Amino acid sequence: MTLTDQIVKNIITRLIKSQDYRIEIVNLINAEFLQFAVDFFKKIAYAKLDSKEITIDWYKNTFMDGTLSSDEIAINSGLNKKTISNMYGTATKAVVIEAASEHFESLYNSIQALVEMEKEVDLTLTIKMKGVSVDLNVSESLIVINTLAVKRAALRGGLWSTAGKRAEKYLMLALCKLYQVPENHYDASHFVKDKGKKVDREIDFYLLNNGKEYLCEVKLMGKGNPESADAIIARNSDVFVADTLSQQNKNQCEELNISWVALRENDGYKRFKLPLERFEIPHTDYNGSLDKDLPRILDKLF
Repeated sequence: MTLTDQIVKNIITRLIKSQDYRIEIVNLINAEFLQFAVDFFKKIAYAKLDSKEITIDWYKNTFMDGTLSSDEIAINSGLNKKTISNMYGTATKAVVIEAASEHFESLYNSIQALVEMEKEVDLTLTIKMKGVSVDLNVSESLIVINTLAVKRAALRGGLWSTAGKRAEKYLMLALCKLYQVPENHYDASHFVKDKGKKVDREIDFYLLNNGKEYLCEVKLMGKGNPESADAIIARNSDVFVADTLSQQNKNQCEELNISWVALRENDGYKRFKLPLERFEIPHTDYNGSLDKDLPRILDKLF
């Protein structure tokens, strides 16, 4: 499964309806992780069917083989590609293979030391398929468990980030469509790298009127991430649209004359009318049915 258009539509629908959108991402993470786990166990079971001995060397040769993708090699070694990139400043395949090999050796040695210290602990992971059982000892089981944990963490980080980036633009477009803002009064195009600018980044959204541009920032954050709001506020935004805002965040926005929209509040999307009025953006008050209008709007946007 991937972050499909339908999932993005579901996220935006939940946001505008003041519902928690996170369940959409959690379900996707669960589905991808469980499929990975099943496929991972199948590879081990198939090796047993081929009369291969399941050993640490076999694991390394099979799951860290150079024919696999860089992402697969990294995950199977107990790392993820982003971590390798941060450690080495690059994530080329050659670097990934080297880092994965080194880390796997270190991980295996740590596991062996732990097993020696905790001799009273016995763990056997049994995989059964087509009547054949594959038993993994403590060391092998811990390597498999660690790999699964790293894979889930990688999925979690990647999908949350991707979901936010994909949903932000279409969320703003949907709000503009609800309020019938003319297309010449907003700009959803991406920022084009300009070496003359001090900061190269993607601009989320602009409202436009009389030659003026009003920067709209979107952050699908929760109350537990106040630093995210601080970062957005520091960029001199004119409009700040978020999933959830604390009272402190709201006070900060108002002190800095930034219009804010907290979608999780009851009918929170209706605050989008305030910056439209403030910046004299042409629009029509929305009093329709979200159940009827949102599907139509989102189908056109996608």
